[in-house]
Amino acid sequence: MRSAIAIVACAAILALIDFSIAGKERHLESGRVVYLELAPVDPRSLMQGDYMALRFRIANDAQPSMQRSDSPVRRGFFGTRDLATADGRIVAALDARSIATFRRLDDRSAPAADEILLRYRVREGMVKFATNAFFFQEGTGKRFERARYGEFRVAPDGEVLLTGLRGVELDLLK
Repeated sequence: MRSAIAIVACAAILALIDFSIAGKERHLESGRVVYLELAPVDPRSLMQGDYMALRFRIANDAQPSMQRSDSPVRRGFFGTRDLATADGRIVAALDARSIATFRRLDDRSAPAADEILLRYRVREGMVKFATNAFFFQEGTGKRFERARYGEFRVAPDGEVLLTGLRGVELDLLK
């Protein structure tokens, strides 16, 4: 009896994992390509191997608006402002090359034709989009020193997936 329960539980877990993977694959295939400009940050970690820590200019530009916001999500205990942990969406303007810049916080109104929703997460006071690191194969770090943009696939609900890094002219880093 116990082994049957264990088998059913394992099958259910594997089904949930497969469902999640299939959702991410659909997101990668059908998401809109958007570029976020990188903000300077220390790019290496000896403990974690070769990776680039990521921060985005749009996050820096959005943070003052988040701190001024009266949204209850951004209010902490006893009504104090608490940006230690918060989730939300911003509305970003897109230029002709699909480079996103901060326009405003999401107010639930439909974005204009040249706008897109981007989901963010605030952790430890830092605004993050998708991830805060890009890992690469050991010994290939020189290639990513020219990175100036993060390339994302954005779903209609604003969920973002980092798909790569690009150079100043949105060129592939070779």
